[in-house]
Amino acid sequence: MNIPSDLSYSKDHEWVKIEGEIATIGITDFAQRELGDIVYVEIETVGDTLAAEEVFGTVEAVKTVSDLFMPLSGEILEFNTALEDTPEAVNEDPYELGWMIKIKMNDPTQLNLLLNSDRYKQLIEA
Repeated sequence: MNIPSDLSYSKDHEWVKIEGEIATIGITDFAQRELGDIVYVEIETVGDTLAAEEVFGTVEAVKTVSDLFMPLSGEILEFNTALEDTPEAVNEDPYELGWMIKIKMNDPTQLNLLLNSDRYKQLIEA
């Protein structure tokens, strides 16, 4: 299982990559494996400012539909529109091609509430 050490993780299985005040967010390798083949990603919150733990979209797999939760509060700046045509990128490359949104963080101190790769690994192995 791929759990990059340079990312932060939420208990809801989202990953976060920080570049300045911009956070790129997607779902983890563990999450995409649990969901199975992803057929659709719906994000209709671009331009909205959401609090941590609010739903920012949904991901539809062959066997289920799952909500996507904000790991940090902030304004959603961008959706990875490539996922409209190739949602399977989330399965094939969840940390690069399969990223979902970019946000401008409201409160960078919320990063302290996220898990590092070791703590995330403990969570999914529990």
